[in-house]
Amino acid sequence: MTTNFDAVIVGAGFTGLTSALQLARAGQKVLVLEADTVPGGLAGTFDFKDGVTIEKFYHHWFDNDKYVPELVRELGMEGDVVIMPSKTGMYFNGRHWRLSTPLDLLRFSPLPFLDRIRLGLMVFKVRKVKDWKSIEHLTIREWLEPLCGKNAYRIVWQPLIENKFSVVADAVNAVWMWKKLVLRGSTRDSKGGEQLAYFKGGFGRLAQAMADEITRLGGEIRYNTPVTGVEADAGRITAMHTPAETVQAREYLLTPAFPIVANILEGKADEHYLAKLRRVGYLANLCLVLELDRSLSDTYWINVNDPGFPFVGVIEHTNFDSPANYDGKHIVFLSRYLPKADPLWNYSDEEYLNFALGHVQRMFPEFKREWISEYRVWRADYAQPITERGYSDYVPGRATPFSNATISTMAQIYPEDRGTNYAIREGKSVAAELVKRLSKA
Repeated sequence: MTTNFDAVIVGAGFTGLTSALQLARAGQKVLVLEADTVPGGLAGTFDFKDGVTIEKFYHHWFDNDKYVPELVRELGMEGDVVIMPSKTGMYFNGRHWRLSTPLDLLRFSPLPFLDRIRLGLMVFKVRKVKDWKSIEHLTIREWLEPLCGKNAYRIVWQPLIENKFSVVADAVNAVWMWKKLVLRGSTRDSKGGEQLAYFKGGFGRLAQAMADEITRLGGEIRYNTPVTGVEADAGRITAMHTPAETVQAREYLLTPAFPIVANILEGKADEHYLAKLRRVGYLANLCLVLELDRSLSDTYWINVNDPGFPFVGVIEHTNFDSPANYDGKHIVFLSRYLPKADPLWNYSDEEYLNFALGHVQRMFPEFKREWISEYRVWRADYAQPITERGYSDYVPGRATPFSNATISTMAQIYPEDRGTNYAIREGKSVAAELVKRLSKA
C-alpha cells in the first residue's frame, strides 16, 4: 500500500513533533512515523503499575529557556508550567555537601579557601568567552583547569566529566562545558539560587498535547512504525518503507540519531556521505527509575564526585516536583552514560538494579531495599552525542544528497547540548524551510 503526503517526518521526539505541528498549521498534509509506542522521544513518559506517570529519563528546563514556554503558550497550557528553586549538592569523600548558592560554595571545605574563591570567580571568566570557536580546539580539561586551578578541577569537575562521558571524557571539546556553565550561570535568582521549570504531568503530557493538536489539524502519527529504508531516483527520495507499507511525500524530514539515519539511507546514499553520518559518536544511557515509599534526602540533584560511584548524579525528582503529584511516592533517577561495549549494557534489569543498589547503600547507609515500591530500567542507544575537537567542522548539516530530504537531530543543536528547548527551536526552524519549499513547489 502506498500513501501520499506533503511531508513525512521520521521520529516523534520534540523536533519531529514541533515540525509536524508547524507544517499542519500551514495546511500541509503531514505524517509522523515513530518506532516507539508513545510520543516524546527521550522525553517520553511511562506509568508505574500504580498509575504514577514519570519520564523515562529525568527532565526539567531552565527558567531562561525560551522555546518550551513559547510552545506551551501556543497550546494554551501556560498554567501548567511550574517554576521552582532547585536544591543541588555534591557527594564527596563519603559526605553530602549542599551546593545550591554561592554561600554553600564558600563552606565547601574540601577545597582550600582560595580555591573556593577562584572557583566562584570562574563564572565571570567563562562569560568573557564570546566566540565559542576560539576554544573548540581544546578539551574540557585543557580549557577548564587553568581557569579554576588543578585542585578545583580534580575535586569538582573531573569526576563529573568522567561520569558523564565515560571512556571518551578526554575527547570532548571545551565548548560543551562552556555552554553548560553559561546556561547554568544565567538561571540564578537574586540570592544566587537556581530556578528550574517543569511541566505538570511531565514532558510526555506536553508531547501528547502536541500530537493531539497535529491530528486535530489533519496530520497523522503512526506509532510502532520504524522506517526500514527508502527508494530514490534522480537525486530525490521517491518513497519510504515501513514494515507495513510504503509512503510517499514531496518532502522528508529525518530526526533520529545519525547512525539510524545512515541505516535508513543505506544503499541509496553514497558511502562517503554515510561515513560522515557515522563519524559522529554517541554514548548510550542506562537510567534506573526507582519508586520509593520514602525519600533518600532533601536534595533534588546530587552530583556524585566520589571515585568508584558509577552514576553522574542521583536525581530525586520529587524534591523538585512534590510527591503529592505522584500519589505520595518518591521518584529517583540513577543515570549512567556508557559506550554500548560496556558489559553493564547487557545486564538484565534485575542485575542492573542489584549493581546500582550496592552503590546507593554506600551513599545512603539507612537505605533498605524494602523502600522500593517498583523500578524500571530504560535504555537509550544514542543518548549523548560526543562533541570532539573541531566538531563544527565534521558534523553534517541539514542538507542530504537528496533535494527533498532534510536532517534535524539533537547532534546538530551544537554549540548547545541536547535538550527539549533546543529541539523545539530546531523543529520550528526546519519546518519553516520545508513550508517554504512546499509552497514554491
